[in-house]
Amino acid sequence: MKESVKAALLSALVYPGVGHFFLKKHIMCVVLIIAFSIPFYFIISDLIVKAEHVVEQVENGQIPLDISAISESLSQSTVGVAAQELNFSMYLLVIIWLVGIVDSYRIGRIKNNI
Repeated sequence: MKESVKAALLSALVYPGVGHFFLKKHIMCVVLIIAFSIPFYFIISDLIVKAEHVVEQVENGQIPLDISAISESLSQSTVGVAAQELNFSMYLLVIIWLVGIVDSYRIGRIKNNI
């Protein structure tokens, strides 16, 4: 398998930036890992806060222990500005991930041609 394909697969399947690490482009590796990790952290922390809130409501008896009631409560908790921020963070993650895949493939092809 070519280095460009390996690097792209590593960036796609493991974590953005790992393909650059494989190609020994360490600075770009660190940039991609940090750029991806920051919005990823905010998404995960937001989801954990919402899940804890729903768990508290279930424990207090405000929400019945029913899948439909829990999913309705979760869907109501992401409205307005919070939903827009979550969508922006998700789009940012996808863009960073795709940039990492394409760039590692591009660098791998350049490296193979030299």
